[in-house]
Amino acid sequence: MEDINKKTVLVIDNYDSFTYNLVHLINEVGYEAEVWRNDKFDLADVEKYDKILLSPGPGIPEEAGLLLDVIRTYAPTKSIFGVCLGQQAIAEVFGGTLLNLGRPMHGIATPVTVVDGDEPLFWECPQTINVGRYHSWVVSKDNFPSCLKITARDHKSEIMALRHETLDVRGVQFHPESVLTEYGKQMMENWLSSSTTV
Repeated sequence: MEDINKKTVLVIDNYDSFTYNLVHLINEVGYEAEVWRNDKFDLADVEKYDKILLSPGPGIPEEAGLLLDVIRTYAPTKSIFGVCLGQQAIAEVFGGTLLNLGRPMHGIATPVTVVDGDEPLFWECPQTINVGRYHSWVVSKDNFPSCLKITARDHKSEIMALRHETLDVRGVQFHPESVLTEYGKQMMENWLSSSTTV
């Protein structure tokens, strides 16, 4: 049972249409995915999984079932990767705030620049990557938590990826599973194969 779960990723589905595109990407790199809706599980059952992916979703983290509780409970012991809403939830748990964009980014490809060359998520990726964006909110640069580190930014310096300084917790604002995103499969493979925390 334990060996099976090491190759099985728990995907917390925040009621998003992109969730199964992420599952497909996970499958492509040789892992299985178990998908749980964010309000349809017992928090204790998360314990058996080593890797947890937090899906995109509508709204804000407070409206997303047990999403914030999963991060609060399991960030110290699990590998967590947040996508879009998932990244925003990570930031909020560690003291960050969100900023509503004046112009939503829905189905738009923009370049992002990797600003942390040591971030395992971006190994084997170029410094500038075109990514698919589908969001109205970003993690605010103001009062950014000292325990988090920005790993990628867009051309307006908005936060496009982050990680925790000491925990195996990271996120991206863009969608690695989108056809608009370059190197999305590489990023997923990097996360799934890496146990590096910094």
